[in-house]
Amino acid sequence: MSFTVWAPAADRVRVRVDGVDHEMTAGDGGWWSADVTGTDYAFLLGDSDSDNDSDEPLPDPRSRRQPDGVHQPSRVYDHSAFEWTDQSWTGRQLPGGVLYELHLGTFTPDGTLDAAIARLGHLVDLGITHVELLPVNSFDGLAGWGYDGVLWGAVHEPYGGPDGLKRFVDACHARGLAVVLDVVYNHLGPSGAYLDRFGPYFAGRNDWGPGLNLDGPGSDEVRRYVVDNALSWLRDFHFDGLRLDAVHALADHRATHLLEQLAIEVEDLSTALRRPLTLIAESDLNDPKLVTTRDGNGYGLHAQWSDDLHHALHVTLTGETSGYYTDFAAPGALARTLREAFFHAGTWSSFRERTHGRPVDTRVTPGNRFLAYLQNHDQVGNRATGDRLSATVSPGRLACGAAIVFCSPYTPMIFMGEEWAASTPWQFFASFPDPELAEAVRTGRRREFGRHGWGESEVPDPMDPATVERSRLDWTEPGKPGHREMLELYRALIALRRSHPELADPRLAGFEVRTAPDDSWLVLHRGTLRLACNFGREPTPVPLGAPATSTLLTWGDPAIDGPVAHLPPDSFALVTTT
Repeated sequence: MSFTVWAPAADRVRVRVDGVDHEMTAGDGGWWSADVTGTDYAFLLGDSDSDNDSDEPLPDPRSRRQPDGVHQPSRVYDHSAFEWTDQSWTGRQLPGGVLYELHLGTFTPDGTLDAAIARLGHLVDLGITHVELLPVNSFDGLAGWGYDGVLWGAVHEPYGGPDGLKRFVDACHARGLAVVLDVVYNHLGPSGAYLDRFGPYFAGRNDWGPGLNLDGPGSDEVRRYVVDNALSWLRDFHFDGLRLDAVHALADHRATHLLEQLAIEVEDLSTALRRPLTLIAESDLNDPKLVTTRDGNGYGLHAQWSDDLHHALHVTLTGETSGYYTDFAAPGALARTLREAFFHAGTWSSFRERTHGRPVDTRVTPGNRFLAYLQNHDQVGNRATGDRLSATVSPGRLACGAAIVFCSPYTPMIFMGEEWAASTPWQFFASFPDPELAEAVRTGRRREFGRHGWGESEVPDPMDPATVERSRLDWTEPGKPGHREMLELYRALIALRRSHPELADPRLAGFEVRTAPDDSWLVLHRGTLRLACNFGREPTPVPLGAPATSTLLTWGDPAIDGPVAHLPPDSFALVTTT
């Protein structure tokens, strides 16, 4: 068995295999190798003839398994040993899909991959096509969101390790579900990140710490580290796509940006595997270049999240206008964002105190390249108490928001539990074993929200196991009054989107949205279909633009009279017209 590691600055590298140290041989490009038989291994870097020699064993940066945590030796793992049953799986394209974002640790009481398999029937019945997992790679501690990962190729052992993840993907494919994995390449977590010991992996900083060296000396291997990891998830774990976290933090000034390189190599892999592979970006840039095809001088990613659309919907539903929500209180903000995907498109952003974004060319860019959602892990979990919309917004307003998402030209995404108006919060939590780090995270969280008017006692302790327990979904709720009705609505909306092609039509050019002067009502024109919503406090006659011929779905007992929908407050009607 050959052990290899990239350590270009080291004068000596040893590999400790099953407790025995072996010298490694230097090769080209800073790579070291040794042929040794064994199972558990770690690397020791340094020079025995200087003060730089180290006896600290470090896990493999390209580790495939960390059975005892991120600070301990890596374990050899053979991808070919798993027996897949998804040989007939041909994949799913993203256009026409509905995504479901879930966190494995709180999706079920057990918080494991095998436990999540038992709940896949719920997703199938709901009409989901793509399951999007929050990060599953190794991080320090038992519980966490996953965005503090440090070993990108090893599956978090408490979830079930690599075989558990493969069982989950295999089970999803057996039920017709594609699986997308959230990956974090913009930073590493604060505990267990040893990359800088091995080579020039970092250059500069971003909001979360050191950023990757993507364009400086030694960056060829760093880029290879990222791309190889992405390809491994798609090839070795059979994932159907990746969600790329906060790509705006990837500082890269090369002629070919890392994202474009990744898109090219994923396309090559897709051709070889003969199934579609999807790349979805999270970006704060509001730059359609990410999802513009390469022959149109874009990066060629398949989709990106549209936080602007979330913000516009959130302000409409909740009335909150602080922080980055401020600009979205402008008259017509929701209608404009629905038509154009971005609200900030070369326009002033008061939150950033500068102009921001670039317009989407709606003549050529389809809406399905942008994800639409009422909630996601960030927009719930990064609130002080992790409260969902259902904690403060009436069922009728939630229903109107859901109807807009599913009747829009965009690709819908649901955050776990949203579909039944879950009463459980989803709060920020971590479980770093280092007491100093744990206290720093706890104190930092409370201070952050204290600056926004929250008392320290109101902010949940992220290190308290009770915070995790509160955040777990309550699977007794979907059948209870107040939850059952919302679940039935989501099922109906997804089914209608599938059975009426007009609702999934991604064309933005000509997409018509009409609103009241005060934004109290809104009408989406979807071919011959009309979705009319009343956000006002009074019953309102809403013009449909054409006589209605039949009613497909309603909330709140509206009355339809020819070309007018008489809508009570917080209600909607989806109708066909002549």
